[in-house]
Amino acid sequence: MSDSTFARFLLPHITAMEPYTPIVPFEVLSHQLGRPPEQIVKLDANENPYGPAPAVREALARYPFVHIYPDPEQRELRAALADYTGVPAEHILAGSGADELIDLICRLTLAPGDAIIDCPPTFGMYGFDAGLTGARVLQVWRRPDFSVDAEEIGKWANGQISKAANDASRLPFPASRPPKLLFLTSPNNPDGSLLDPADLKWLLTLPLLVILDEAYIEFAGLEHSAARWVPEYENLIVLRTFSKWAGIAGLRLGYGIFPAWLMPTLWKAKQPYNVNVAATVAGLVSLAHRQEIRPTVEALIAERERLYRELAAVPFLRPYPSRANFVLCRVEGRDARELKAALAARGILVRHYAKPGLENCIRISAGRPEQTDALLAALKQV
Repeated sequence: MSDSTFARFLLPHITAMEPYTPIVPFEVLSHQLGRPPEQIVKLDANENPYGPAPAVREALARYPFVHIYPDPEQRELRAALADYTGVPAEHILAGSGADELIDLICRLTLAPGDAIIDCPPTFGMYGFDAGLTGARVLQVWRRPDFSVDAEEIGKWANGQISKAANDASRLPFPASRPPKLLFLTSPNNPDGSLLDPADLKWLLTLPLLVILDEAYIEFAGLEHSAARWVPEYENLIVLRTFSKWAGIAGLRLGYGIFPAWLMPTLWKAKQPYNVNVAATVAGLVSLAHRQEIRPTVEALIAERERLYRELAAVPFLRPYPSRANFVLCRVEGRDARELKAALAARGILVRHYAKPGLENCIRISAGRPEQTDALLAALKQV
């Protein structure tokens, strides 16, 4: 039979979804650009260009038990995370990146016809994973300075959903119920702004489960984290990752700090061996050697500040202040897509945006000093 014969088995709301667009893999980019990897300056995915601590590479090379299934409860890793976060291990669950945990939260709480509140411009996986469940994505847009519109979120949380929002979602399910989840990011991706703690406290009074993604918090300072709030609030979840500060994005390791009432269901629903042994080893060693990694984080913070200053001097760029490991720029007087292509032709990769709230923008990751030098030289050439 032809493929179309069985296409009727697919869920209509999933076939109607827009796909998420990930970054093209490094080896594919190398082939496309006709340049060896060592001649490419990759500043498009907020990765840590320094990579993991040397002790992590050594531990991975020595690890003898790759033929044995990992601990499904990640006991040793969760104990180390409890020490790192100051939150008891009973509140912590690890995942294959924070992305897995976003998906798991959505699958546990959302049914067709339910809704989440998303605050664009922001990370695209919140709406993507909610859409997989058949839930609506209600968008409360950030202000021009990328701050969260808490007052508008409050209106929507109390069921004041406009007909326009209901029609815009294009799903076959009526938005007859108030939203369940609110996704927030601090520092926000792609602009790097921090969430106001006063806004967060007020938002936690609403009838919503609030998911706060702190993927970049180490670059802002752990004093800005809300992780230790979780035991005090039944409706707060904080997500973190090792991808950025620890430099192990390729191993996919994240974790969530959850209210106690949710943990039994999370244990029941997650895949048994969701965190592989390599990621576990890398996470444990990264935590044990975090004082050795700290200079790398500090170097990226310093380079972020340098990048902001230098980009502000480029006539056609308007950078936004950032507390993450990247800088968002509005491109003025020329086309951002053409600028991205011109930089790529010189082996410099940056992220391009052309969507609402991010019209004609590029985002540039903080790199090593020599990578910033190469970027600035290329910007003068183009």
